[in-house]
Amino acid sequence: MKPLFPSKLKEGDEIRVIAPSRSMGIISNTNKVLAIKALERLGLKVSFGRHVNEQDIMHSSSIESRLTDLHEAFSNPNVKAILAVIGGYNSNQLLDYIDYNLIKRNPKIFCGFSDITALGNAIYHKTELITYSGLHFSSFAMQKGFDYSLEYFKKIFFESNEISLVSSKEWSDDAWYLDQEKRVFHPNPGYKVIHPGHAKGKIVGGNLGTLRLLCGTPYMPPLDDTILFLEEVSSSSSTDVYEFDRNLQALTQEPHFEKVRAIVIGRFENSFGMTDEKLHYILSTKAALKNISIVADADFGHTTPIYTFPIGSNCYLNAEAPRSVTLVISESR
Repeated sequence: MKPLFPSKLKEGDEIRVIAPSRSMGIISNTNKVLAIKALERLGLKVSFGRHVNEQDIMHSSSIESRLTDLHEAFSNPNVKAILAVIGGYNSNQLLDYIDYNLIKRNPKIFCGFSDITALGNAIYHKTELITYSGLHFSSFAMQKGFDYSLEYFKKIFFESNEISLVSSKEWSDDAWYLDQEKRVFHPNPGYKVIHPGHAKGKIVGGNLGTLRLLCGTPYMPPLDDTILFLEEVSSSSSTDVYEFDRNLQALTQEPHFEKVRAIVIGRFENSFGMTDEKLHYILSTKAALKNISIVADADFGHTTPIYTFPIGSNCYLNAEAPRSVTLVISESR
């Protein structure tokens, strides 16, 4: 089957915000307004699902409410793109109930990251619709250090050219949404080559822990001829590195993992506790990774800024030690 590519955005298009994981109720009113204004400056009209503000004891809403907003967003012909409010912990609750035929009949942009990894990869697998790992609605409230993220959002959704994923000049992992004035940025030396080499494949991935939830289910995309984009979030505990290790191990035990062509690892937060020594050691313990290209410190995940990438699209990687990397995505239609 040929992949389904959603139409690109243009000025005047409506973008629908839904909460398939955590509720918009956890976002401050100030940041809601900032995010709306940022999207409107792109010429987009912002609308919201009926249930985005519902909030239960898990800071989410019922499966029924979240499904209603998801299905209405895809079925509404005026809506051209769908943005998740934010991530969370429970979007995989929806997978058994989604009307995948409805989505296939109404292909459009669907974007989010972190917990939204479950939806993006499952929808791609069940419908062949290219989905996107990238900015949430809440991300658009960021006032400093957002230019790079915005640039790649516009490239992927408003343009039709091949996109080179060039490293940002600086990065941050501070809680920007708590204090937009006191930001701390670090120089970015660029990609780090772990295993040099060349590869071509279709992108699968996002948040590693969330992707692992799909293993052994009907929602996991096949790994044949893929380039895996993987990142992990810090829980501010001493177990983060161990969790990354075993989640990656579990992924290597998926059927056809031997046909994975390369891995691109998103930047770890400082609080994660990952070091070069630990990362090299973890990767060295996995025989399945021995002969594939691996690069790290890519601009996606839970640091900022991030680029938005398409799940299911072609990717080309040329990695030469120690930091010479060419990474290009191509939405061949």
